[in-house]
Amino acid sequence: MLKKETSLYVKSPKYPYQRTQSKLKLAHRFSVKREGGIVFLFQEGDTLSHFLFHFPFAFLSIFSLPLFFISSGVRNLESQRERERERMGAHLPNDFRCPISLEVMSDPVILSSGHTFDRSSIQRWLDSGHRTCPITKLPLPEPPFLIPNHTLRSLISSYSRLSPPPPPPDSAAAHYPYYNHHRPQVPDFQALISSLSSPDSSLASKLESLGQLSKLLKNDPGFHRRLTESGAVSAVLRCVDSEHPGLQEKALSLLLNLSLDDDNKVGMVAEGAIGRVLDALTAGSPASQALAATMLTSLAVVEVNKATIGAYPEAIKALVSVLRDGKGRERKEAATALYTICSFPENRRRAVEAGAVPVLILVAELGLERAVEVLGSLAKCREGRHEMMKYDGVVEVLVGVLRNGSSRGVQCALLTLNSLCSCCERLCSEARYEGAMEICMGLLEDDNEKIRRSAASLIQVLK
Repeated sequence: MLKKETSLYVKSPKYPYQRTQSKLKLAHRFSVKREGGIVFLFQEGDTLSHFLFHFPFAFLSIFSLPLFFISSGVRNLESQRERERERMGAHLPNDFRCPISLEVMSDPVILSSGHTFDRSSIQRWLDSGHRTCPITKLPLPEPPFLIPNHTLRSLISSYSRLSPPPPPPDSAAAHYPYYNHHRPQVPDFQALISSLSSPDSSLASKLESLGQLSKLLKNDPGFHRRLTESGAVSAVLRCVDSEHPGLQEKALSLLLNLSLDDDNKVGMVAEGAIGRVLDALTAGSPASQALAATMLTSLAVVEVNKATIGAYPEAIKALVSVLRDGKGRERKEAATALYTICSFPENRRRAVEAGAVPVLILVAELGLERAVEVLGSLAKCREGRHEMMKYDGVVEVLVGVLRNGSSRGVQCALLTLNSLCSCCERLCSEARYEGAMEICMGLLEDDNEKIRRSAASLIQVLK
């Protein structure tokens, strides 16, 4: 079935090269209708389409095989769009691609084997009857659980916004070998690093060097290791200390790109990246704050770095401050970083001590569901539960998420209410008053098994 936008080139004695463009839905068979000497081509069994071409009926026999013309144009268009998709995805790291489809993941999920796949790809694998991990071939539990990888999804989203795809190649370069031969050579990255390190380099020179290094990374994902081993991290970190917002933002963007390689994460922390990133998070521009928070999320993917980040006295406090005072993007990135860091148990207590609970309740009331996820994480520790019990509005906010939240938000709100109501009769009464029992009864029919289980558990607690 063809469903493409294409062009028809109609050749006739009267009109040697008549071109007609139309958005087509070419499917099944076609019928021809003549009206007043004009011929129209329609789809059978569908609504009336735009006419594809018209010409004197006397020349209809010339077009006894119209699909020949159509398919040729569609093939050319498909090739063009395929090249465009490749250009759009080429600048993203390979870690963002699903091992099955090799496409950039839009909804990454984790199997019990620990490997991440795009939800649609792994679901097709499971629906076909497989019960093993496609990579390790180890057996999966029944039923297989797909755990959303929120950290990776946030990184893909942030990286896509911060790193627009490179422009398509110049047409002259694509068609003329002489032009290709005389294109400018790839810059020497050692010279670029020296420019960043030199105290005599101008601001414009450093900005240009950071831009060139970013392009090298996008065009060659394998360049990460070479750049890290060449001492680039320390040079870029010095640019993060700059008071110039543009230089600081470009340096953070480059560091974020480097941190996406897991082999670099521990080394970057050893070179003092956390301290510099926290300075940008505390005193940088809103864009720098968003980049710094995303950088912490990336570094915290490695378990040992979660403990290291949490041990910095100002780390969690700075995230809570951005969560409280920031706007849309930096606030969301701060919540994501806090959620990732608080998967390490000791950091939950630190977050409570930093005053995260009232800020999270306020932000959750404003509609940021990621704050509900952080509350769910903090509810796993005794200090977090006791702190939440001090605020009258927490149950109302959580029940509101049960009514109107996404599947992930509902799941986190249920877990948090289960933790709170299990140890406080007052909160049970509030939950019943807010209508949590009735909502949970409806959630027993939800498609998500985790939501059904959590709803049934909360019903038992509230009885």
